[in-house]
Amino acid sequence: MYNMQTSNINWQPWEQPVGPAAFRQEKEPKLKLSLETRNSGDVIIVHCQGRVVYRDEAAALARVVGEALQHASKLVLDLSGVTSIDSAGIGELALLETWAQGKSVSLKCAGASGVVQDLLELTNLHTVLDIHPSIDAALAAFESERVCADC
Repeated sequence: MYNMQTSNINWQPWEQPVGPAAFRQEKEPKLKLSLETRNSGDVIIVHCQGRVVYRDEAAALARVVGEALQHASKLVLDLSGVTSIDSAGIGELALLETWAQGKSVSLKCAGASGVVQDLLELTNLHTVLDIHPSIDAALAAFESERVCADC
C-alpha cells in the first residue's frame, strides 16, 4: 500500500469555477487591431491592420475614426489589412458611415479583402458604403467629385 504525505500544511484544493465562469477565458492583453492615421492632402486615411471584432477592436476603430471625423471633410478607411471582421465590425462600419453623414464628411472605404468584401455584400452594406478597390482609387474618386462640383 502506498502512503501519500503532504509536507505543505497550508495546501488547499483548487476550486474549479461553476456555471458561466467555467467557460470564461482570460482577456487578451493586446488589441488584435492596429490603426494608423495619416494625411494625403486634405484627406485623412485610417489604415486598419488585423481584425475588426466585438469589443475592444471595434471600440478602438470607433474611437480613432470618430476623432478623425472631428478634423476631416474627407476620410478613407483602408481595410486592406483587415484579416477578419464579425457582426460587431460590420455594425461599426455602418455606424461610422452614419457619423460621417451627420458631420458632412465624405467617407470612403478602400481595399477590402475577399472575405471582408464578401461580408459587406452579404449584409448589403456595400450598397451603403462608398467602397473602392484601393486607396488610390478612393483618392481619385475625391478628385473626380471635386472636378464635377466645378462643372
